[in-house]
Amino acid sequence: MSDRPSELAVNGMCFACGKENPVGLRLDFHLEGEEYVTRFEVKPEYQGWSQMVHGGLLATVLDEVMTRLLWEKGISSVTARLEVRYRKPVPVGSVLEVRSRLVRHRPPLLELEAAATLPDGTVVAEAKGTSVEVTA
Repeated sequence: MSDRPSELAVNGMCFACGKENPVGLRLDFHLEGEEYVTRFEVKPEYQGWSQMVHGGLLATVLDEVMTRLLWEKGISSVTARLEVRYRKPVPVGSVLEVRSRLVRHRPPLLELEAAATLPDGTVVAEAKGTSVEVTA
């Protein structure tokens, strides 16, 4: 039984990480030191403009890696603000590494940062997020 509030219950249907969602991204995550990491393969069905990832999907992955870092730390929260800076177009077929880290925690607010990079280290997008803790 989880001690998290019922309104933040997990049912496997999360678009970004849910393993039960047949059309979701099904992202996997792991900790590396203080950073939370996922891998995002840009499939053809994820494109916006021809042969480029849809910016909204990239924003979703950046948001998810930040929110899931807090979940991993046992902090129930929701995104209050998300700011994304797109640096380079991402072609279909790319595999991105997306990392997040907690920058500041001033209850009930949490500030996070995330970045998506190509295998050669090129940063394609960065995000800053503010989450708010949810308590029962």
